[in-house]
Formats: sequence, structure tokens, C-alpha cells
Amino acid sequence: MIQKLASRPDKLLDYKNTAYHKMNYLDYYDTQTLVKKVQKAMPNSDVSGSHGKKNFNILSKWAKKAGFKIKSYPSSKRYYAIRDLPLWERLGRFYGNLVKIDTPWSVKDKNNPNLKRYLKIENDKWVGWALVGSGTKYRYQIYFNNSFPFIHQNIIHFDLGTSYPTFSGTSVSDVISGRQGATVSEKYNLGNGVTINSADNVYTRQYQSKTHRNAFDYDRYKDSYTNLDQNYQDPSMIGTSFRVGIFALIISYAISIPMAFFMARFKGKLFDKVGTGIVTLLIAIPSLAFIYAFRYIGAQLFGLPDSFPTQGAGSFGSWVMPTVILGLLSVSGLVIWFRRYMIDQQQSDYVKFARSKGLTDNEIYRKHIFKNASIPIVQNIPGMIIGLIEGATITENIFAMPGMGKMLPDAILAHNNSIVIGLVFIFTTIGVLSVLLGDILMVIVDPRIKLSAKGDE
Repeated sequence: MIQKLASRPDKLLDYKNTAYHKMNYLDYYDTQTLVKKVQKAMPNSDVSGSHGKKNFNILSKWAKKAGFKIKSYPSSKRYYAIRDLPLWERLGRFYGNLVKIDTPWSVKDKNNPNLKRYLKIENDKWVGWALVGSGTKYRYQIYFNNSFPFIHQNIIHFDLGTSYPTFSGTSVSDVISGRQGATVSEKYNLGNGVTINSADNVYTRQYQSKTHRNAFDYDRYKDSYTNLDQNYQDPSMIGTSFRVGIFALIISYAISIPMAFFMARFKGKLFDKVGTGIVTLLIAIPSLAFIYAFRYIGAQLFGLPDSFPTQGAGSFGSWVMPTVILGLLSVSGLVIWFRRYMIDQQQSDYVKFARSKGLTDNEIYRKHIFKNASIPIVQNIPGMIIGLIEGATITENIFAMPGMGKMLPDAILAHNNSIVIGLVFIFTTIGVLSVLLGDILMVIVDPRIKLSAKGDE
């Protein structure tokens, strides 16, 4: 666009300022918007955007109060206003608009003054029993279907900004949480024996003004809630990363815990020596080399796809390699930590007391040492989750998986600040919540641990 507009300096400047405005760097009013703002603030002023001393003085008077600077376009000399946003204001806008609550007064349409405003439970012909709204942004506030977690809501939404320049005009939340791939039709039973196939995701029906809605959609739905998304066959970015991350976490613990248990149980023997050698080798290999090596082995020996798009999200084989590799990346650190803790427990007084009671080594390990050693397992969960996020960024890029891990570097390269901020916000929130989860689980595993102090403690 910059190359296309190089010979039109006014349009080029407008394009750049609009881009910076969308990326939340500054506030920008073009000539028309600026004049409207000034006329509203100063009704008696006879002002226009044309170059001249009188207009400049009036505009400057308004700009001084509003915190803007008045500048002129290089060719036409017409005026525009600009204001750099300080960091505190950018943060304020982000967090101030973060949570959106849908109410019957959310829609403000001057062309529909008689719009009914209500919330009521009804058996809707499209979605069945639901909490249905009018005057709300979304038609279905609470609804049910066979998709996890089965009960869904449109009352509260998170606004992470608007994506730009990639996915231009789409909210960051929709980019991250919206399903992907080709559209797929679903059957809708409308009653009276009428069944239709449609790719419309009727659960996402949103209010649309008369000037924007499609006549066919209005005829189909019989109301103003005609703006809706499509059904897509592949999971969303966050869904893709969540699936891989959860199963990778299960794999890492399923391998690490038994391996560390038997290495500690047979310390210094063959199994421990072999296990130590394997763990040392895994630690020595850089993550990038590890991923490429296992990807090659999986493709050559097991015929698994070395790229996610080869077979797509609908194929089980596409998920195997990224999930297994992501899980194996965490095995070495977890084995070392758990083995060391179990060995430390072997010298504890309660172990000596258990032996004196006549308990066998298997009983001691199974009933006592393992139970106490489970505390660091739980304690390590936050680090594991955060580590999986870091590993997913590399793994998803190598396998070209359409997840959040791949989206982050792509957004950085595209200078898509809104997506970067949204993803970092999600990752840090997951990190904080995982630490909290680890603390709560430690209390459950060991009641002696208290999260609060009493009296002078």
C-alpha cells in the first residue's frame, strides 16, 4: 500500500495514521472527522478543514483543550488532528475494554427505535431451549448443545482489540478462538417436518442494522439478528494448542513418573544407569535438533506426516508427532527432579521407622515415599504448563500447526500488535493461574501445607 500510494502523499499519510490508530499508537482524526468534532464541541464556530488562519486558530483552540495537535496534509494543506497515546492510556484502554457484558440495552440503533428489549427463556426453533435476548448484541445468551462444555454463553466476552494488518478488521478474540478450515454444513430441525442444511453457525447470531443486513438472512431468521459466523471443520487456534498441550502434559507425566520411580527404587543399578544416560542425552540435545530428529524418525519409520497441513486436523496422524515431541521435551527435567526427591526421601526418619515395623521396600516406596514425593510433582505443574507454551511456539512452527504458538511469531513478523498483546496476555494469564493451581493442589496432596497464616505466624 505504501508503494501504491507513494505518488499520493495525502492518501499515504492518511493510510499510515489510520494504521497507527488501529494499532493503538495514536488518536487520529481526518479532516471530515475533525470538523465534526470541533463543531460539536464549539457549536457557534464557523469552521472548515480548509487551509487558512481563521480555521487554524479555531482548530488550535479546540486541540489545546482536547490534547491534540493540528497538522496539515502535504498536498491539499487541509487540516487533520493527531495525538500520541502515552503508555498508561494504552493500558487503560486495553483493560478498560477487556470485559464486555451483553445486556438488552447493548444495541443502539437510531433506525430501530421500537426495538424490543428483553431476556427470556424460550424454545427457539433454531437452537432449542435457550435464554434469548432482544436489544442484546447476541441473540442467544445461554444455550446448550453437544459440544464441550455443553453449556455455552454469550453474555460475557473478552475484547482483546482488533487485529491489524493480518485478519484486518476481525477482533483478536475471534481470530484466536474462531474455528478454522473449510466450512461445513449442519442439519437444523425447524419443526413441522422441516429440516435444512446450512453452514451458518446460528449460535453466533448478532444484531445487524437494516442498512447492513441481507434480505435472504432476514427472511430466514425473521428478525434483525442476521450477522453470524460460519461452521468450520477444524478447531480454533486456542483449541489446537489446548489439545496438543493437554495430551503432551499427560504423555510427559506418564513417562517421567514411572521412569523416575524405578530409577530411584533401583539406584545405582542397570536400570538407573541406562535411565540416567538417556536423560543426560535428552538434556544435551538442543530443543530444535530434538524436534527435527524425532520428526525425521516419525516420518521415516512410522510414516507419520512431518507437516500438520499434509493430512489436516481431521487426521489423527497429524496430531501424533507434535504432541509426542512436545511431551518428550519435558521428560528429562521432570525425571531428574522427581528421582532426586525420591532418593532424598529414602534417608528420612519415617522410612527407617517403616522398615523397623517390618514393611517391605515395595510397600515403603508405594505407600510412603511416593506419596511424599508427589508434592514436587504437583509443585512442578505450573512450570510444566509454562514450558509447554514455550515448546509449543517452536513445535507448532516446525509442523506448521495453526495454533497460538505459531501465531505469536507470525504476528510479530507482521507487526500485528493487537494479536501479539492478546496472545501474551493469554499466555501470562495461563502462567499465573497455573501457579495458583499448583499451590491449591499442594494443599490437597499434603494437608500440612497452609496457604494462609494465623495469629502471629
